[in-house]
Amino acid sequence: MAQGQEEQPRDERNPGVPLDLGWLREVHVNRSAVERRAATLPARRTVKREWQAAWLLRAITCLDLTTLAGDDTPGTVRRLCAKARHPVRSELLEALGVPEERIQVAAVCVYHNLVSVAVAALRGTQIPVAAVSTGFPAGQIALEQKLAEIAASVRAGAREIDVVISRAHVLTGNWQALYDEVRAFRMACGEAHMKTILATHELATLRNVGMASLVCMMAGADFIKTSTGKEAVNATLPVGLVMTRAIRDYYERTGYRVGLKPAGGIRSAKTALDWLILMKEELGDEWLNSRLFRIGASGLLSDIERQLSYFVTGHYAAAHYNPLV
Repeated sequence: MAQGQEEQPRDERNPGVPLDLGWLREVHVNRSAVERRAATLPARRTVKREWQAAWLLRAITCLDLTTLAGDDTPGTVRRLCAKARHPVRSELLEALGVPEERIQVAAVCVYHNLVSVAVAALRGTQIPVAAVSTGFPAGQIALEQKLAEIAASVRAGAREIDVVISRAHVLTGNWQALYDEVRAFRMACGEAHMKTILATHELATLRNVGMASLVCMMAGADFIKTSTGKEAVNATLPVGLVMTRAIRDYYERTGYRVGLKPAGGIRSAKTALDWLILMKEELGDEWLNSRLFRIGASGLLSDIERQLSYFVTGHYAAAHYNPLV
């Protein structure tokens, strides 16, 4: 943080800052060093037994429980929302000594046309509905359509909007266009929190990932998100390392904290722990909460519940004891 600058209140949203192209030119990424660091993270810090159970419960509270399939129905979403309300079996939480009301997922993420269904199913809880928007997953529609889609989801009750950036702006180095686009998204979101999906596998280089992360934060993103979940390669620790360091750089220069959301391919409890370790190592305990860290996943919760069952009983529960929907 700049000398003499006062730290912002921890609950203050990132308002964004003017685009700084000089700052972007300072971004350099050593791929081999990033990959070495990412490979050592899981080995440097391990959690076992009751500590592992505690970390897995924390992972649940940071989970954006997601369904983004072509065969989604209102019934699918209602079942997902029921699981969001009670993500872990009562007898497991009782054995762990954790009050059931303390364990809920961070959000439920759906397509726009199912937002109203999810909002109704979650009524009476504090669980927000997140809507994927702006032509998800490719983002290949006109800006006017993207803004209209955001506005429609907000009107339907979405309190969080996951937007996709135009990858072409990154690949052609048109940072002003990317900034203007994301800034317009932020204005359309209003009070709804905005997560900007970088689709990192489609950005060609880790340096592009770092620069795109900074531009989205400058434009007012509340979270930067790795992937759509529809790419050939989705959330990876090397990409996460580049993005967390961009978040740290942004915080040190502006005083505003921005969250990270890895998404896509995170299906095992062990992988979720790896991401929690990354956040703790690179950003510290302040980021280990749903306000600044989310995991976008659909099948992850089943494996976490399976691991908690093993901790409590000494054996893995059959699959039908841990249904997701």
